[in-house]
Amino acid sequence: MPLSLRIPSEKNEMIKKAAAKTGKTKSAYILEAVDEKLGLIKDREQMIRKLAGWLSHEEAEELRESVRIFNQVNQGDWYWIQILIATMQRDYPMSWT
Repeated sequence: MPLSLRIPSEKNEMIKKAAAKTGKTKSAYILEAVDEKLGLIKDREQMIRKLAGWLSHEEAEELRESVRIFNQVNQGDWYWIQILIATMQRDYPMSWT
């Protein structure tokens, strides 16, 4: 169902610039923000903490070292990484919690 928002011009410009910086449309950028606010998308730290719960100390340390690269990943790219993880969880079920 269509939704119409009245966004002040200052915020509209901020959204426009942020969306362009991540290579997304304004609509995609806003939808991602709504998903994140509703808890449908977890941030990097939440995702790592959730996945690390079933690892041994050594495995957790290895994971911690492996994901340091994510500090260099653009936040906009993280959305697609989460989609990949969700797909893996669906296709290769195991104890993810």
